[in-house]
Amino acid sequence: MPAPGRSHGRSDKRQRIIEAAVEVFAEKGFFGARVSEIAEAAGVADGTIYLYFKSKDDILISVFEEKMTWIVRRLQEILSPIEGAEAKLRRYVVEHLQLVLEQPKLIQVLTVELRQSARFVKQHSPKGFAKYLAVIGHILDEGQRTGVFLTSLDTGLFRRVIFGAIDEISLEWVLGGPPADPHAAAHQVADFILRGLCVRGHPADVPQIDNRET
Repeated sequence: MPAPGRSHGRSDKRQRIIEAAVEVFAEKGFFGARVSEIAEAAGVADGTIYLYFKSKDDILISVFEEKMTWIVRRLQEILSPIEGAEAKLRRYVVEHLQLVLEQPKLIQVLTVELRQSARFVKQHSPKGFAKYLAVIGHILDEGQRTGVFLTSLDTGLFRRVIFGAIDEISLEWVLGGPPADPHAAAHQVADFILRGLCVRGHPADVPQIDNRET
């Protein structure tokens, strides 16, 4: 029988490796990073890494899935009490870009390093990304169901359109730095998206939600 606390200890050590990988991948790049550097940053022996992960690719996949799960959970908790598809979509945009400011190294890994790993894209089916797109899809479905968003729009297509726009802005902020007023910029992006989604004659300028008060 495992000693008390052993399972918790293993989980904690694995999480330390994940967090260290984010730091090293952001600093060195995925291809430039060495497993030994991740081990050193995590404070574990090199061989310990392979008790939890098969390879450096496996570490990248785990970083993606675990962090995307965390991002999805964060968005769901924030969006759940908000009423109305317009307000939810605006808050989604603001919160995603707020995350870029809070976790620039993580977003760098998710937006830059994963793009450069062709093997990841070809061989791994990212479940976390599907759940992330589902968050946007649920907002679009609600907006169409309540008569706020155009029913002619293909939600499967436009959830990717919206993500693509936010992802591109995130990439720019990570590589070039955020604008002088990122909060205002986030609301400008939300305004633009909402004007394209809302039915004609429906006000797209819903009251802005200041995420700094939450």
